[in-house]
Amino acid sequence: MELFFLCSFFALVLFVSFSFLSLFSSTRKTNGNSQTKLPPGRTGLPFIGESLEFLSCGRKGHPEKFLYDRMAKYSSQVFRTSILGEPTAVFCGAAGNKFLFSNENKLVTAWFPNSVNKIFPSSTQTSSIEESKKMRKLLPNFLKPEALQRYVGMMDAIAQRHFETGWEGSQEVAVFPLAKNYTFWVACKVFLSIEDPKHVTEFSHPFNVLASGIISIPIDLPGTPFNRAIKASNLIRKKLSTIIKQRKIDLAERKASQTQDILSHMLLTTDENGQCMNELDIADKILGLLVGGHDTASAVITFIVKYLAELPDIYHKVLTEQIEIAKLKAPGELLNWEDIQKMRYSWNVAREVMRLAPPVQGAFREALNEFIYAGFTIPKGWKLYWSVNSTHRIPEYFPQPEKFEPSRFEGNGPSPYTYVPFGGGPRMCPGKEYARLEILVFMHNIVKRYKWEKLVPDENIIVDPLPMPAKGLPVRILPHQTPSS
Repeated sequence: MELFFLCSFFALVLFVSFSFLSLFSSTRKTNGNSQTKLPPGRTGLPFIGESLEFLSCGRKGHPEKFLYDRMAKYSSQVFRTSILGEPTAVFCGAAGNKFLFSNENKLVTAWFPNSVNKIFPSSTQTSSIEESKKMRKLLPNFLKPEALQRYVGMMDAIAQRHFETGWEGSQEVAVFPLAKNYTFWVACKVFLSIEDPKHVTEFSHPFNVLASGIISIPIDLPGTPFNRAIKASNLIRKKLSTIIKQRKIDLAERKASQTQDILSHMLLTTDENGQCMNELDIADKILGLLVGGHDTASAVITFIVKYLAELPDIYHKVLTEQIEIAKLKAPGELLNWEDIQKMRYSWNVAREVMRLAPPVQGAFREALNEFIYAGFTIPKGWKLYWSVNSTHRIPEYFPQPEKFEPSRFEGNGPSPYTYVPFGGGPRMCPGKEYARLEILVFMHNIVKRYKWEKLVPDENIIVDPLPMPAKGLPVRILPHQTPSS
């Protein structure tokens, strides 16, 4: 194992050295201007910057340490570092979030690491930024609240089948892999109209490999996360190509509906020139949707289960709310939109979970032009990073930040730009409402069936790139004596 990491280190040095001279040249020109005042900080080791520490803090379960150490040492507003081979300014606090979210496409634009561009090849034809913009234009009709209402019953039906096949009859289960199964099943149904559990299971494994390599150092050598992710994405793309070809036939023969899912919508949507997307573009976009549509929600669900096991009073309040909803349902009747709106306390619990264990740690932007922020010069082309950890656990924004307190979200809730698990501004996650539905449907189905106990009381948490319990959160499940239906 030590040899593998040593080889990876030298491979990393070779990789970034090709870009170092140009990076050094541009930095030297910037620093040559006597009027330029860069943010305080350090760029770390030659060639590799502070990438290893940035990634290792997450893998050790404390991604906030990288941020807090530098905020204390350099600045609580903005500091300089080097991440993934790029000079980076890290914006901190609510003011930093507001600045980045409010200046989208004015002073800053989205930026994705090279690993993303290489895993999704269609993005190299334009850019991952342009592909992201196209995707956002396609999604609103399917992910706005009015459209999502029709998915509630379907999600409930999948959740019931999920518990029947994955939980019932077991005394102990590992929550994280089961949560991923549930959210992936829902995503397959919504995006591709695939709901056969066997097909879903066959499809899911390469996605788990892919997710761990998306945000990684792009070293394409055997055994690296990046190499495994590329292989997984190629395998998924082949499967998607088969599905796309069959859907084209089904649409032509009117065996499939034009509005049944996002795949049909993509196949029939044309651009300003009347051209349809090619199959590679569609495959990459569906691939991205399936990754984003299940990974983050499964992490949230897992930590909801964790906190409810640790906090019996909170569990009881969630159970009471969900049982009141269940009592009003006829036998066999599925949840509907009105039921979801009654789950106010349960959603506040989920929101507090996302404050303490955010599924996404932050995101990158790129400076479109040189600008001044907090008295410091941010050069054109620098990468900019915002992190949930610069506000979510800061007493200034959340008194007693380590305390689990769902009431924080009552009334007007947290101050603007302090609670950002879904990002903010024009680039706020378009799947926010979709995630809310599948999370609440899961909470309804689990609490009305079970109480549970953690089997590993002090289980470590790792962030790679999503937070996850190191052992998958094993629990002992205790069925209610008189289950509600």
